[in-house]
Amino acid sequence: MSIGDIAGLIAAIAFAILAGVAIYPLIRLGRMLDQIATTVKEAGDHTLPILDESTTSVRELNKTLSDVNQITDSARYTARNVGALTDLYSSMLSKPVIKVASSFYAVKETLNGFMKHSNTTTQNSQLNEDGEKSTTPKAASKSAKRDNPEQSPLSRAKHAKTSESEKPETKPTPTEEK
Repeated sequence: MSIGDIAGLIAAIAFAILAGVAIYPLIRLGRMLDQIATTVKEAGDHTLPILDESTTSVRELNKTLSDVNQITDSARYTARNVGALTDLYSSMLSKPVIKVASSFYAVKETLNGFMKHSNTTTQNSQLNEDGEKSTTPKAASKSAKRDNPEQSPLSRAKHAKTSESEKPETKPTPTEEK
């Protein structure tokens, strides 16, 4: 054996040791790549049904949203129609109803006025507070005030002015002028 042969033998042994040391990480790397391939395959097997289910869910959600949009459009249409009908009914019915109600109110007020007038004339012929028969307008207005406490202050004032204007005018006596 020559030195070249010994150097070749040492190089072959070193290469064998180096190959032996390098084989272990390569085997581990191969196992890891197999596991990655298995995981990717399983993920693909699980992902496809999930994607199919999500696609189905999105379709159903779109269908439901379409139904909700139809319902909303129908509700909007109905609300518009109800508004139009309300306007129509109010324009057609409110004016005649208001006219009838105002006519009934006018009749009621007229009858109340006649009733108050007849009560006032009846009270004029009744006895006054002193027990004497009174026919003066002032006494009649006092008894009307006493018998009708619900009479408004404005109508009392009008009645009082009417009573005062109905008084006979008296001329001052000569003693009163001084």
